[in-house]
Amino acid sequence: MCGLAGIALNDLRAEPERERLAAMGAALVHRGPDDEGLVVRGPLAGVFRRLSIIDLDGGAQPLFNENGDVAVFGNGEIYNHRDLREGLRARGHDLRSGSDMEVIAHLYEEHGPDLVRELVGMFALCVLDWRDPARPRVLLARDRIGIKPLFYVQDEHGLAWGSEPKALLAGGCVGRELRGASLLDYLVQGYCAGSRSAWNGLERLEPAHLLEWSPGQSAHPRRYWDLPTDGLREPAAEGEIREWIDRVVAEHQQADVPLGAFLSGGIDSTAVVTSMAESGEPVIACSVGFRERSHDELGLAVETARRLGIVHHTEILEPDPSTAVETLPWFYDEPLADPSTVPTWLVSRMAREHVTVVLSGDGGDEIFAGYRRYVFDVAEQRARRAAGARGARLLGAVGCCFPRLAWAPRFLRAGSVLANLGESPARAYWNSVTHLGRAEALELLAEPLRAALADHDPFDAFEDHYRRPAFDDALYRAQYADFHGFLPEQILTKTDRASMAVSLEVRVPLLDHRLVERFVNLPLEEKVRGGRGKHALREALRASLPASVLDGPKRGFDTPLGRWIRGGLAAAVADALESLPDTWVDRSVLRRRYSEHQAGRRDHARLLWSLLVLEHWRRRHGVRGVAA
Repeated sequence: MCGLAGIALNDLRAEPERERLAAMGAALVHRGPDDEGLVVRGPLAGVFRRLSIIDLDGGAQPLFNENGDVAVFGNGEIYNHRDLREGLRARGHDLRSGSDMEVIAHLYEEHGPDLVRELVGMFALCVLDWRDPARPRVLLARDRIGIKPLFYVQDEHGLAWGSEPKALLAGGCVGRELRGASLLDYLVQGYCAGSRSAWNGLERLEPAHLLEWSPGQSAHPRRYWDLPTDGLREPAAEGEIREWIDRVVAEHQQADVPLGAFLSGGIDSTAVVTSMAESGEPVIACSVGFRERSHDELGLAVETARRLGIVHHTEILEPDPSTAVETLPWFYDEPLADPSTVPTWLVSRMAREHVTVVLSGDGGDEIFAGYRRYVFDVAEQRARRAAGARGARLLGAVGCCFPRLAWAPRFLRAGSVLANLGESPARAYWNSVTHLGRAEALELLAEPLRAALADHDPFDAFEDHYRRPAFDDALYRAQYADFHGFLPEQILTKTDRASMAVSLEVRVPLLDHRLVERFVNLPLEEKVRGGRGKHALREALRASLPASVLDGPKRGFDTPLGRWIRGGLAAAVADALESLPDTWVDRSVLRRRYSEHQAGRRDHARLLWSLLVLEHWRRRHGVRGVAA
C-alpha cells in the first residue's frame, strides 16, 4: 500500500521540476512512510512513497524492465504475481526482485495497456515508457472495483497524476477551487462520484479504467472490465460460495509483515476471519466496541474469536466528534459526509498498533444484496407490479399527501413508500440512497449558484448506471449502480483514506473481481428471501457460522449522529453554518434548518453533519472559490 504521483510534459526538451515532485511526494507520506522513490528522465517523472509489505528489501519503487526504459509505480497488491512471475521467466524475462509490482513492467512489454487484464488484485498504477525517445508514453490504470484511488489533470503543459488530490494540490497542478456541480452532488449523495472530482479541473480515474498519454495527445480514459450486463446466472452450486471465499481469503494473506483482520459481529467479517482460521495459519483479529448498545457488536466478535481460538485485540471506543473537524479533513481531501469515517479511522489506528495489513469484510452487502434498502426495493417492486401502472400512479399521488417523517425508519414512512410506488424503479431506488432531494439541496445554495446549476441533476449519472444492464431486473440494476458509485466513492474511499491515514493496508477479499463477477448476478431469490438479504451467502456459511451471527439483526458501523449534533458538536456546527461562504450557500436557509433540528421539530442531523464536513474540508485545504 503506497502513494504515487507524477508529471509528464508535452515539451520533449523540458524536465519536470524536482521541487514540485518532492512536494507531491511529501503530501503522500502517510500512505508510504517507509521509503521514497523518484525518477526524472526527460519529460516524464514519477515520485513514490512506500509502505513495505512484500519483499521488504528488494521491492523499492520504481521498478524497471531489463533495459531500464520501462518503469512502474504501483499502489496496492497483485495477488497472482507468483504465477505471473513464473510465466514471464519461462518466456525469457529477467525479474530481479520478489515484489508483486515488478511483474507489471514486464507484462507491459508483452501486452501494452492490456496488461491490466492479467492482474488479480487491488491497484492504482503508473507505467512510464521511454522506449521511443521521440514519443515517451504514460499509462495510468485503476483496479476493476475501485479499491485504490487515482486522480489526474490534463492541461496545455501535459499530464499530472496522484493517489490523492492533495498531491496534485501540493504540486500546484490544479487550482484550489470547488466544482459547483460536485457541490450539488455532495449535498444530494453525501459524496462526489464519477469521473469529476470535487476539485475544478481535477479528474478521477474511474474503476476498471485505464488512460494512455503521450506528448501532444489528449488522453481519454477507457473501460477495460465491467460487471455482467447480459443476464442473471444460475443459482450457486452447493459449496461454491464457500470454496470461493476460502480461495480469495487465502490469496489475500500474502505479506512479509504482520497481518490480521477486522472482526465485527457481522456475517462478512466473520466469514473472512473464519476462513483465515480454518486455513491453519495464526490469526490476529482486531475489534472495537461502542458504549451505545445500538452500535455495538463487540460481544459477537468476542464470541467468534473464542470459538476460533485466535489472538483477539479489542477496545471500547469513545468516538470523539472533534476528530471530524481536527484530524480527518486533511486525509479526506474531497468532502465525504459518512459519519462512520470517525470510527473507521479509530479502528484503523487501533489495528495499526498490532499489524500492518488487515483483511476486511467490505463488499458482501453489495454482492449478495445485504442492505435493508435492497429488501425494501424488492418489496416495492412487487407492490408496483401488483398495483399495475394506474394503481401505482394513484398510490404515488396518495403518498405525496402524507407528512414527511424524515426521522422515522423507512418501513414507518408510509408516505415515502407510497410516493415511491408512483416513481420509476430507478427514481424510487435513488430516493432510498440519497441524503437530500435535488430541490432541497438547491434551496441551500446561494441564488447565483442555484441558477448556474439549474440544468445539473445528480440523478442523471446514477440513471445511466442503473439502466446499463441489458435485462430488466430491478434488484440487479440497483446493485450495479451501487458498484459504480456508492461502493467505490463512499465505502471504499472511506476505508482507504482512514486506513492510509495511519499507514495501514486494508484488503477486501470479498471484492476480488473473480468472486464478484461469479456471484453478483445471482437470481433475486438467491439474494432476498423471507424479508432479508444475503440468502445464498447465509446458507453457504450455515455449517461454519453460528445462528447468532447469521440470523442476528444487522447493525451498521455508525455513530450516534443526532446526539453529537445536539451535544458536543453543536457549537462547531453553528460556527460552520456561519462560516460557509455567502457565494456557496443561502445563510437564512441554513439557519432555519439548524433551528428546526435543535428544537426537535425536524431531524436534519445528516444535513448538518454534511455541512460541518464541507466547511472544515474547505478550511483545511484552502478552497478559494466555487466554479459553476
